[in-house]
Amino acid sequence: MRLSRSQLPGLPLDVIRPTYDRDMQEVGIVHFGLGAFARAHLAAYNDAAMATGETGWMIAGVSLRSDRVARQLNPQAGLYTLTERSGEGQATRVIGSLREVLVKGRDCAKIVARLASPECHVVSFTVTEKGYCRDAVGGLDHAIAVESFYPLLTQGLGWRMAAGMPGLTLMSCDNLPENGRVLARLLGSWLERDNPALAAWVRENCTFPSTMVDRIVPATSDTDRATLAARLGVVDEGAVVTERFSQWVIEDSFAGQRPNWEAHGAEIVTDVAPYEAAKLRMLNGAHSLLAYAGLAAGHIFVHEAMRDERIRPLVEVLMRQEAAPTVTGLDGGFLSDYATQLIARFDNPALDHRLAQIAMDGSQKVPQRWLATLADARGHCIAILTGIAAWLLHIARGRHLDDPLAEELRDAISAGDVSAQLERLFGPRGLLKSGWVPGPEEVAFIAEQRRIVRTWGGE
Repeated sequence: MRLSRSQLPGLPLDVIRPTYDRDMQEVGIVHFGLGAFARAHLAAYNDAAMATGETGWMIAGVSLRSDRVARQLNPQAGLYTLTERSGEGQATRVIGSLREVLVKGRDCAKIVARLASPECHVVSFTVTEKGYCRDAVGGLDHAIAVESFYPLLTQGLGWRMAAGMPGLTLMSCDNLPENGRVLARLLGSWLERDNPALAAWVRENCTFPSTMVDRIVPATSDTDRATLAARLGVVDEGAVVTERFSQWVIEDSFAGQRPNWEAHGAEIVTDVAPYEAAKLRMLNGAHSLLAYAGLAAGHIFVHEAMRDERIRPLVEVLMRQEAAPTVTGLDGGFLSDYATQLIARFDNPALDHRLAQIAMDGSQKVPQRWLATLADARGHCIAILTGIAAWLLHIARGRHLDDPLAEELRDAISAGDVSAQLERLFGPRGLLKSGWVPGPEEVAFIAEQRRIVRTWGGE
């Protein structure tokens, strides 16, 4: 039997359920990219807001690539469970803030109507780095953007402009530096080509707050769902598992109404940049190191890689000695405490966060997570360079290579020695254009580390 409204009263007493009348709540947010992270983060904050009496903050989720999430959640009236796990135990609550899941291609008219509704005030995004459809130099690739959110958003905003309605808060929640400004620039590029009047209206009436989001949300496994079903007595196809920790830092730049997210732990600040730099370079940078080095060593989960004596010290070095000194705007004590907190989170044995999940889309992640630190660092970054060596090996092996530039990456490392491969990948003319150009000592170190990392897997 599937999770549904009728099943809520029969759930175990320790499962928290929505206390608000979902039918009386309007849809105030349209969210593009309704994956597990959005359900563990944005939807959880909105659920908490409505549980304390706020109204009008239901979410219409939009899936851009498949109907899988719609098939999971629409038969459950948008209800799903969120289970927080730690070494001390777990806690489960039913999230009620999701009204529906709409699918691009099938529900376009409904999506546009939601965007154009007077009740809609915020449009948010977790479409991953590649969902913004940037080209090699960071501009908009218009040919690819046709398949993303841009056409639907254009129609909804066009309706609002024609009807004389207020603008919207357009809020990226993806791991991109200055994600709000990136979204504003790319959407502006899209609109200027075909609808300059709408582009001007958006500049005048919409805002693009930058955000920093942080919560580890592994992909839910069949084992997770089966264990939950045995505990609850019902099957939840949309179940999400996460850690207890959650952080959300939002730039104070809103076009209109919003939930009182700060009452539930969010931070509304004037400048998000220091927080996002710390997260991208310390947390995400360490995660990518764990992913590529851990997979090379034969591990499956983050906590397993953290217990590998060859990898754990590198994670500490990356965060404390390489990344933290490049972060400005936050004091050293804060960054030291942040690193300690991250180590504890990575060590969480109750959270089966798959390394292969983190390793996806490396070409989109490596520039922000590693190359920016290398460009700003003073001295030899042995941990990040070891990560690059493991990434090269990851590309060559190809077993878990899931990347929009997979063919280009394989081609870049297909010929020549490590020096030639790095030249084709990095620097001003490389596939991943950046301000970091490896020097001779760094090239030699990466070559040696690649040889060493290769032996971790028994080769």
